[in-house]
Amino acid sequence: MDKNIIRLENLIKTYIVGETEVRALRGVSNIVPAGDFVAIMGASGSGKSTLMNIIGCLDKPTDGRYFLDGEDISTLDRNALAGIRNKKIGFVFQSFNLLPRTTALENTELPLIYANVTHKERTARAMASLSAVGLKGREAHRTNQLSGGEQQRVAIARALLNRPRLILADEPTGNLDSKTSDEIMNIFEKLNHEEGISIVMVTHEADIGVRAKRRIHMKDGLIVRED
Repeated sequence: MDKNIIRLENLIKTYIVGETEVRALRGVSNIVPAGDFVAIMGASGSGKSTLMNIIGCLDKPTDGRYFLDGEDISTLDRNALAGIRNKKIGFVFQSFNLLPRTTALENTELPLIYANVTHKERTARAMASLSAVGLKGREAHRTNQLSGGEQQRVAIARALLNRPRLILADEPTGNLDSKTSDEIMNIFEKLNHEEGISIVMVTHEADIGVRAKRRIHMKDGLIVRED
């Protein structure tokens, strides 16, 4: 198993918008060791979301190479990328992305419904995942009965269901107040420190970014500094 969960080699991403060529990434190289917790920071248009999409196997670079857990996935086709997303990556988004009118348990089980996992095992794993994020006893509550912080906990529980090596969190506290944001970051820190899960998080909030072990600052499609 590679000691680096992520290795980026001179990533370039170019979009064609009408007759204009937009270089979203201009040669990004970095290494994320397994067990790291990294915050990607930068203003809108800095390239951080494009980089996150490539790391999450949601997009492919125009040029350069991307290794995830030792595997070069830069040239894999759509089906292969989907398989890697399902097995190795858990996603947490700003908007929670939960299904309305369904329970916390049903939302958490979702990744396993199409994975030939028995109903009994699916429920057991989802219950354990919800318990791990502090939602034991709330499994039967529907989405509209949960606070914003609880909804984000459900999203994290869902991301953990396939026991991923990597969690990608895109502005995970963007819709939350400061107290709830602190609680969510405590969960991420626990998952990183105690479970050894690698985390890459996009945020524009300095007080959230400082909670990561390392910060990567982007501007105009380049990494301009790390701290």
